[in-house]
Amino acid sequence: MKITVIGTGYVGLVSGVCFAELGNEVVCVDKIKAKIESLNRGEVPIYEPGLEELIAKNTKEGRLSFSDNLTAPVENSEIIIIAVGTPPLPNGEADLQYVDQVARDIALAMNGYKVVMTKSTVPVGTNERIKGIISELTTHPFDVVSVPEFLREGSAIKDTLNPDRIIIGSDSPKAQEQITLLHKPLTDNIIITDIRSAEMIKYASNAFLATKISFINEIANICEKVGADVTKVAIGMGYDKRIGSSFLQAGIGYGGSCFPKDTGALIQIAGNVNYEFKLLKAVVDVNTDQRFNVIAKLKESLGDLKDRTIGIWGLAFKPNTDDIRDAPAIDIVEALVAAGARIRVYDPIAMPNFKRVVQHASIEWCDEPYEVATGCDAVCLLTEWDEFKNVDLIQAEALMKQPILIDGRNVFSKEQIEKTNFSYYSVGRPSMTRHYREPVNN
Repeated sequence: MKITVIGTGYVGLVSGVCFAELGNEVVCVDKIKAKIESLNRGEVPIYEPGLEELIAKNTKEGRLSFSDNLTAPVENSEIIIIAVGTPPLPNGEADLQYVDQVARDIALAMNGYKVVMTKSTVPVGTNERIKGIISELTTHPFDVVSVPEFLREGSAIKDTLNPDRIIIGSDSPKAQEQITLLHKPLTDNIIITDIRSAEMIKYASNAFLATKISFINEIANICEKVGADVTKVAIGMGYDKRIGSSFLQAGIGYGGSCFPKDTGALIQIAGNVNYEFKLLKAVVDVNTDQRFNVIAKLKESLGDLKDRTIGIWGLAFKPNTDDIRDAPAIDIVEALVAAGARIRVYDPIAMPNFKRVVQHASIEWCDEPYEVATGCDAVCLLTEWDEFKNVDLIQAEALMKQPILIDGRNVFSKEQIEKTNFSYYSVGRPSMTRHYREPVNN
């Protein structure tokens, strides 16, 4: 099939590349000319394992191209995919200005029947809005379908090519058949719904996963007070088929471009129809509070943080991505700056993006984990990159001013910690906590 993908962020670029990999002819369109020029040179604007190789392969084989003008691609395509951003407005609602503009642009470029497929995460009713915008500007026939995306950054290629399910929201049998055929090579688990239900499935799925994360973090906080181990609790819970083991890893909370944005948007969607989503509001509050437990543990071990040197291992909101959108590290580093601490940071991939968001004279940017640890009063692990999991803790301890380690992702085992003299704080594992008290000079 001939496909145009509008928007070259995580969803658009990965989707376009994977559809090309399946043998389709794909043009990825973005209005940012510099981004398209970069892609045409083979430079990938986002870090995603395997993406650069697939772009090079499919570009070379003639199935994938890039353009900053959507007119010709839309004219030549059977399917046009909307994959532009829907960032949150100050009140939490999704900003639909980019979706609206793309709908207008598509309408003005149409030259015959098209299927407009929305992959952007949009509030319930948006696809009807898209249909209305296009209808006002063209007499050509078209159908609008909602196909929400469920890929995870860091494993986006794998998730796209091996999905759990495909949701197709449509009121047109013709469009359903065409979009089903497009996705048939990926899975037989294709669910057809009405458009509004498809839109809601995306928000409900992300809200539920965010709820699981906040729930296990609340359990972890109770475990710290009652002497239970949250990792063992999570294992025991996960064997229950009604619950499952995924998203039960206690830590410093979720971040990224999806969960924070989608939970906020769903709360606002509910508010717009006079419903207070109390549970989801609590999920968001718990998640915000959870990241500051790192600061609380630093203060417990060091007291006043002013003029202390704190090391940070990991800035991205999760491993295998350079995405720092709403990463817990942002709030934690900013809190340390406000407390007067000196901060030494390192992330294998995300430092350039982090520098664009957080800049302060008290932050020192390091080249590897041991450089971070050198001279520190404490080190905090915030992202569970393999590089940090494989750190020689004895070597790191020897470089530090004081041996304090805050493990925000429960990366290190009891055996690893027992080989060191670290004062160790994790999340919901009180039996592993080893307190450090700085000697008092009389």
